[in-house]
Amino acid sequence: MQTIHRIGVLSLAEGLTALYALIGLIIGALMAFFSLIGAGLGQAAGAEGAWFGALFGVGALIIMPILYGVMGFLGGALTSSFYNICSGMVGGIEIEVR
Repeated sequence: MQTIHRIGVLSLAEGLTALYALIGLIIGALMAFFSLIGAGLGQAAGAEGAWFGALFGVGALIIMPILYGVMGFLGGALTSSFYNICSGMVGGIEIEVR
């Protein structure tokens, strides 16, 4: 058995930044898709301002990965920092490596 005593703060933060940005891109794409569908349906129904839904959807493709990436970085940095503090008190996590 081996024990993890310390996790690199920037290492975990960078990894979670990439992972969360990818998740944000997927969620942004879904939001864009549904917003464009809603804008199309609104335009077909003759609603005023249906273009706003389309603009919101396209904006989600840009904003969501950035927001999720920033939150992933902050979450990873805080989590690894707290782990490093706590592992000094309890001894770390034991893992079996083959």
